[in-house]
Amino acid sequence: MSPNPDRTGVPGADAILRRQRARESAARTYARSFPIVPVRASGMTIEGADGRRYLDCLSGAGSLALGHNHPVVDEAVRRTLDRGVPLHVLDLATPEKDDFTDALFATLPGRFRDRARVHFCGPAGTDAVEAALKLMETATGRRGLLAFTGAYHGMTAGALAVTGNVAVKAPLPATGAEVTRLPYPYAYRCPFGVGGDRSAEIAATYTERLLDDPAGGVVPSAAMIMEIVQGEGGAVPAPDGWVREMRRITAEREIPLIVDEVQTGVGRTGAFWAVEHSGVEPDAIVMSKAIGGGLPLAVIVYRDEYDGWLPGAHTGTFRGNTLAMAAGAATLRYVAREGLSERAAAIGARMMSRLDGLRAALPAIGDVRGRGLMIGVELVDPEGPTDSCGARPAAPRTAAAVRAACLRRGLIVELGGRYDATLRLLPPLTITDEEVEAVLDRLADAVAEVSVAPRLAGRPA
Repeated sequence: MSPNPDRTGVPGADAILRRQRARESAARTYARSFPIVPVRASGMTIEGADGRRYLDCLSGAGSLALGHNHPVVDEAVRRTLDRGVPLHVLDLATPEKDDFTDALFATLPGRFRDRARVHFCGPAGTDAVEAALKLMETATGRRGLLAFTGAYHGMTAGALAVTGNVAVKAPLPATGAEVTRLPYPYAYRCPFGVGGDRSAEIAATYTERLLDDPAGGVVPSAAMIMEIVQGEGGAVPAPDGWVREMRRITAEREIPLIVDEVQTGVGRTGAFWAVEHSGVEPDAIVMSKAIGGGLPLAVIVYRDEYDGWLPGAHTGTFRGNTLAMAAGAATLRYVAREGLSERAAAIGARMMSRLDGLRAALPAIGDVRGRGLMIGVELVDPEGPTDSCGARPAAPRTAAAVRAACLRRGLIVELGGRYDATLRLLPPLTITDEEVEAVLDRLADAVAEVSVAPRLAGRPA
């Protein structure tokens, strides 16, 4: 141990951070945004090695539906360890896997559940995306893929191909698969410059006509993949009517529909699975993050008619994570039993209403959007010109400064969306009323410090 441990008994945080910078790759992300060394956590609170406490509105990028070290999850892990069960058995059947599958299937919409198959993937959501794409390519014999502007599906080759962010793909020309990029409805920055409901209507019409145009450049499609709320894209929710139109368009053309619920699943948007808001039945759902109770786990669930894989067609060493299955089963049942989806809907609506109400006093807030406890606050230059829909230019530097100001106040929030100008709030579904108020107060103070005080002093924000 360091000769100068801090009061938590952990070696000095500064030394740990220096060693991280010296030894870890340049691909570090969250570690750059939040230069802290967490040593303990409970619920929504993280304690750093320096003794400071933070409210965590990142929740492991949505992985911690119940927050840190929830008693239900801890008990499931301890019980599994105490029984001495094998922690790694590839894809062999175990009581823990059987129990997890029961718990998972109990959450699925009825008609989809009745014909569902599950495939256990590698531990990350990106591997589940790869599996879903390969499954549909195998089933249809086609190679074209339909994906959307603003999408994020992971960091492996196929997942990157269907991701919208150009910056992460630019150094990797091999990701330029046969992907047709379709417009995703984004009311604040409408791709057609009209905004409102009309934007979604035009997007649906454009998609249908493009797919039917023999000179449109669209190769036969193996699948369409979509997020119901774009997470990394800036917490942009899709209108339910547009989702239904995408289902109609794909069904009429026999194109499988894959819904990526890696971040939206397990109650986060106010329904157990975000696709339920629209009443749509997809052909496959990609799941990860919260389904493992905070431990690595990823699966795809799909209609049995697509189950045409040969043995070993998509494998992975760590498909048999027994601890994650135990933690996941406990989490799934707790969210359902305690009605946390409904609570997420109510708390999220309250948070968005108050944030939207701040826009008059804090004009740097350009847009507040989301669904349930998946909330985005887009920051803008309040003195910049408006576009045809009334949106002002994105303000990424302001957003970065607000993130830092939040951290100084003991609040962890991350950025996303176009130009990284959107503050993303992903609190655990167990957030208390008192924590809601603390989050909103700290966020409002941070935005005011960065955007209002400098202007009043005659300095640029």
